[in-house]
Amino acid sequence: MIKKIGLYMAVSAAIFTSASMADIEEIVTVAARAETPLSDVIGSITVVDETALALVSHAHIQQALSRVAGVNLHRGNGQEYLPAVRSPVLTGAGGCGGFLMQEDGIPLRAAGFCNINELFEANTEVAQRVEVLRGTGTVLHGSNAMHGVINVVTPEVSPESYLGLEAGANDYGRLKFKSAIDNLGIAANFTRDGGYRDDSSFGQQKVSLRHAYKGDDLKIDSGLTVTNLNQETAGFIEGLDAYKDDSKVKLNLNPEAYRDVRSARLWSRISQSKKNYELVITPYIRYGQMDFLQHFLPGDPLEENGQKSAGVQVGYYRALSQSVNVIAGFDAEITDAYLKQSQDAPTQGSSFLQETIPEGQHYDYQVDATMVAPFISLDWMLSDRMTVTGGLRFESMRYDYDNKMLAGRTKADGTKCGRGGCRYSRPVSGEDDFNNWSSNLGAKFQLSDTHSGFVRLARGFRAPQATELYRLQRAQQITDLDSESMDSIEMGMAGNLSSLRYQVAIYHMEKDNVIFRDSSYFNVSNGNTEHQGIELELDYAINTQWSLGISVTQARHTYLNSVVLGEVDIRGNDIDTAPRHFGSARLAWTPTSDKIVELEWQSMGSYYLNPENLHQYQGHDLVHLRAGWSLSESMRIFANISNLTDEHYAERADYTTFSQERYFPGTPRSVQVGAEWTW
Repeated sequence: MIKKIGLYMAVSAAIFTSASMADIEEIVTVAARAETPLSDVIGSITVVDETALALVSHAHIQQALSRVAGVNLHRGNGQEYLPAVRSPVLTGAGGCGGFLMQEDGIPLRAAGFCNINELFEANTEVAQRVEVLRGTGTVLHGSNAMHGVINVVTPEVSPESYLGLEAGANDYGRLKFKSAIDNLGIAANFTRDGGYRDDSSFGQQKVSLRHAYKGDDLKIDSGLTVTNLNQETAGFIEGLDAYKDDSKVKLNLNPEAYRDVRSARLWSRISQSKKNYELVITPYIRYGQMDFLQHFLPGDPLEENGQKSAGVQVGYYRALSQSVNVIAGFDAEITDAYLKQSQDAPTQGSSFLQETIPEGQHYDYQVDATMVAPFISLDWMLSDRMTVTGGLRFESMRYDYDNKMLAGRTKADGTKCGRGGCRYSRPVSGEDDFNNWSSNLGAKFQLSDTHSGFVRLARGFRAPQATELYRLQRAQQITDLDSESMDSIEMGMAGNLSSLRYQVAIYHMEKDNVIFRDSSYFNVSNGNTEHQGIELELDYAINTQWSLGISVTQARHTYLNSVVLGEVDIRGNDIDTAPRHFGSARLAWTPTSDKIVELEWQSMGSYYLNPENLHQYQGHDLVHLRAGWSLSESMRIFANISNLTDEHYAERADYTTFSQERYFPGTPRSVQVGAEWTW
């Protein structure tokens, strides 16, 4: 470990001596739930601002976040994706628990009830900005903030109105608008996409309202976001390199699959400011419901789930002196959630699958959850050149589980399955409690007027998700899961010199009690993994017309625990779906202030498809072209060409014992055009 730290410091110092960039002050809220200059934050944060979001005009959030080092979303069909932030692409019932996804500082889902695709419930398409904190979060974040935090900021109330119309390949169309009356603002988008594969269309509607009130020492900001998604889902295509076969890439082997999602979040941030302190109280309520056909499972069972939750965030910000600031507070929330799984037809396939996966009801349970978490964080300016921060959080999570079916691995009516029993197992009703501590300690050094460095230690955690505890299989009747924990060390530098701006970070993280499904199909929590890498982001203004942006990640994610799979001990192997390198480079030309052309190169390195590291996807390189032209102060037109070279590639590749290699084929070359009006 000491040798690794020494190497990281040497590499950081080398980059520091040769790179820098123009100083552009940005404000973020993702670290402290309050507007903070990005230059004051100890850690790695990237902001995809409104200008970049307008240029990309993403149809899928992956297109916007590909500009961020360390972030690697694998796009699925429609609005689906699998996440990775300083991590391999995480899958499974609890994979989403490695990341905290927020909108306006409010988690999109309640703790313990995340969804792997949950960013499609945030109004990213008309966002003011998207903030990405890479690595373990602060003590203000709590459960799930292990690998990273993504916060979508909806537009504040503004007197300017906006209307955008877009059209593109495969019957794609979108309407976006923003407007305001007095202190009430609205931002909305409505999208229809026919999909480039058979039976893969979706319709999506998102509306965000913001209200602002400001008195002498009282400020109230409120927000409401409502979303709806109706998606016809295309599944994997199968066979080695099937994504290169033109006769297969448009096929949908699961035309019956669909996903319907509805969500709503209402919050109000009440701030009272005095001379040396500020009290911020943010109550919120959330609602979510999702029905989707699990086309990736034998029998295509239907899952129906929903959550209703209410909570509050309390923060007390106080200046103890000119050099010491403290943040103290607590988070609390209650959740009422349910999950049902059923199958309306006999399972197709082998006699074993037909015997062990019956039609009818598989799961039907309700979970009432309670979370309470006090925290404290201290910032101390030791000198003009050095600031130290530290914090501590305790979080208590309780699940009250109510099984509404017969317990055990039987059919819904109590009869037994053949071949040893049914696949799906229902534990008896009961309660589970998880208590966790998180902490962070960091220091920032002002090395010169234009360069700074930092070092940060942090411990994060996540409680087991409800589905990991109560959605069991085979002979497992009870779980004995511990919370996952993450210990991380990170060092970085940032700076500017003339026309060059950079940010570099090097990290090492070790995760314990990793929850996974073992070879007996039991949910267990005795896994260990290691994550280390280096990230570089820079922007270089070559001259008044040309600029270059680069986001590069070099990382390795490995198994530390010894597990034998297929006669292979996976200890030391790369985690599956964990490319060692990926990144993007963007060359922009602005011949005049009202015109811009951007050429983006995206590179995805090779990665293994299974823990044994016996099967591999070779990676790909894509080129995208974007152009915008402001015809007047009030009108702008643009055109985007995705996959300019019409490359055959896979958005996602994996391997299963039954299906062998399988892929989500990437979108062929496609064109999107649009026009925008402001007034």
